[in-house]
Amino acid sequence: MLSVKTFTFNPIQENTYVVSNEQGQCCIIDPGCYFPAEKEKLKSEIEKSGLKPELLLNTHCHLDHVFGNKYVHETWGLPLHLHEFEKQVLEFAPQSGEMWQMPFENYEGPLIFLKEGTTISLGKDELEIRWAPGHSPGSVAFYNAAAGFIIGGDVLFQKSIGRTDLPGGDYDTLIESIETQFYTLPDETIVYSGHGPETKIGFEKKHNPFIRMD
Repeated sequence: MLSVKTFTFNPIQENTYVVSNEQGQCCIIDPGCYFPAEKEKLKSEIEKSGLKPELLLNTHCHLDHVFGNKYVHETWGLPLHLHEFEKQVLEFAPQSGEMWQMPFENYEGPLIFLKEGTTISLGKDELEIRWAPGHSPGSVAFYNAAAGFIIGGDVLFQKSIGRTDLPGGDYDTLIESIETQFYTLPDETIVYSGHGPETKIGFEKKHNPFIRMD
């Protein structure tokens, strides 16, 4: 059974996730560690827990979700997995960093493209890849039915949704992604979002002011 640990990093308060199995294998999703102390915290917590990082995954590549990609790659030798449509977003991230006055060194290692409708394995456990564009063209979510959670990036938040005013964003597309890729999951499914607290599918169906399904 997979378990999820949350870290909140950088001035934009982004949620970084470490997903681990009972054998001590783990994947790092959206490493947003920006400051040296944040990078050290991620490393020390992983080491303290006796975990072995096996995968580096991005739900999407806006700057606050990719600050730590280079660090993770250099520390554990992991190539980056992302959707093909996010390659251009990743390449633009340093320019965004300059605009936000948060310069950083971008990941420049090998890229492995995730395909929607497939799965990625962590030991014997699997994460289903769900393509959920709208906030970003290649946004993906990682769903594990056995543990009942989805790590969704900036698609769906507690009583909110991802912004659609950034390049490649589209409101109607985002709503369709939520309806087809999130709201089709069991109501008890935990949603781990890119910012803010976790929530559940059933709660959002009833209380999300942007997209209710009463």
